[in-house]
Amino acid sequence: MRDLSEDSIEVFRRDLLSKDKVKISDLKNIMPRLLDDIQDSIFKKAKTFLIKNTFFVDSWNEFIKKVSSGGFVYAHWDGTPETEEKIKKMTKATIRCIPIEKGKKGSCVLTGNPSDQRVIFAKAY
Repeated sequence: MRDLSEDSIEVFRRDLLSKDKVKISDLKNIMPRLLDDIQDSIFKKAKTFLIKNTFFVDSWNEFIKKVSSGGFVYAHWDGTPETEEKIKKMTKATIRCIPIEKGKKGSCVLTGNPSDQRVIFAKAY
């Protein structure tokens, strides 16, 4: 009721944990820009998280270490469902994405068998 008597509302930005009072008459002009700012802020935060939590590994020990700390792990996989299932049982990590762009060939982090490309592993929470 206090906000209405002051012809304003309180806008709380969950992305920045900040509050602002906005006049009701200004909402039409402010909200589109505010929503764009929020979208940009959330996108930048997600992109920063992705960069800081994406790892390229070439060995099983590195794989276990990075998967258990969270994030996304690019690793070679031999392409077999059996290996994917073993990795899942041993680490609870599953393949999240097989990139369209093929990278360099290598060796599977678990079996050592030939691998056409890296795939992205992560744990579900």
